[in-house]
Amino acid sequence: MNKNENDLKDFYLLWSTQSISQLGSAITAFALTLWLYEKTGSALSTAALRVCTYAPYVLMSIFAGAVSDRFDKKRVMLVCDLLAAISTMTVFLLYKADLLSVWHLYLINALSGLMNTVQQPASEVAYTMVTPKDQYQKTGGLQSLSRSLITIGNPIIASAVYGFAGLDAAIAVDLLTFAVAFSALALFITVPEVPSEGREDESILHLAKEGLTYLRETPMILYVILFMAGVNLVASAFDAVLPAYIIPAPRGGNHMLALVTSCSGIAMVVGSILATVLPKPKDRVKVIYLTMLFSLGTENYLLAFSRSPVLWCIGQVLGWIFVPVMSTNQNVIMRNTVPKKLQGRVYACRNTLQFFTIPIGLLFGGFMVDEVCEPFMSGRGEKLAFLFGSGKGAGAAFMLFLLGLAGTALCLLFRHKLKKYPYAD
Repeated sequence: MNKNENDLKDFYLLWSTQSISQLGSAITAFALTLWLYEKTGSALSTAALRVCTYAPYVLMSIFAGAVSDRFDKKRVMLVCDLLAAISTMTVFLLYKADLLSVWHLYLINALSGLMNTVQQPASEVAYTMVTPKDQYQKTGGLQSLSRSLITIGNPIIASAVYGFAGLDAAIAVDLLTFAVAFSALALFITVPEVPSEGREDESILHLAKEGLTYLRETPMILYVILFMAGVNLVASAFDAVLPAYIIPAPRGGNHMLALVTSCSGIAMVVGSILATVLPKPKDRVKVIYLTMLFSLGTENYLLAFSRSPVLWCIGQVLGWIFVPVMSTNQNVIMRNTVPKKLQGRVYACRNTLQFFTIPIGLLFGGFMVDEVCEPFMSGRGEKLAFLFGSGKGAGAAFMLFLLGLAGTALCLLFRHKLKKYPYAD
């Protein structure tokens, strides 16, 4: 093992074991969704599971980052992982006792989401501390790769485990992967302490305010975050529209939706490899807005105007292949720019500002298809049938076109702002 590889020993161990644990958690989440849908038959009740998990992430991230900056990062990660595992074990015991109810899942998912909210900024700083500065791009690409593989693999594995052995087997896999990651972090990984320059008695509210103040005083990072918030709004609206477009299509259906969706995960694996092997760009900010202009300006239009499953899959690949390249460059900028003693609270502020638009986009996309675009295309919009088709799904195609316009306009608008802040390391 050469010197650079030896320097990455702690990163490789942390990354691999945490990725295994994340896969286990994703398997449980997917299996719970299957169990809940079988029990209730309601798409809304299963969607509420995601809301319960996501709400703490959006609402509490700013304060969670301050908590993670206040305490030792490794201990924060261990405590959060342990509490999340206890909630998973609670689900297991309730299920085995035939007492598991829907409200149990909502409450436990909210608690697990809160633990993830606190753990995530601590984890980001931990990765920074165990990674040499000249390896940020490579390790960021590897993190994107593992997330992409989890996206592809967890529905397949969860469906197989749940179908053959039931919910308790899926939870057992989750607990086993937790034990591997927890033991590795506790016993074999050293996370250097972040030098503290603040007073120990500073309040959590004060620390959270420091994160917001830093962003206000660093416009390059703030504008990148706000740009990505806009991208997430458009992308999440797309996620809400896609099923309404694919399922009722003559060549669509549930299986076709699964195939088209899986193409995004495959594209992200390829993109993660690209992010790992590409040389350092001359301007990372420029890479961020150009990759998103390509993604939002190709996929939405291609799907809106096509009726071919092959083109739908190509559209998904074009829309997602450069997402890991974007996220890797954003992470490199953050890690190089934000002082390590502030990273936890700044990452947490980033999480709130950048991701709060996702639930808004999901609701907006669904509302626009059901209440605006479908009624329009079935009435006065019939003249546009040669562009967007006719019947159910035509309104979703029209909405995809509107999202293409919105995404293109967003990228061009922020391009003017972001050009003022070129970044190279």
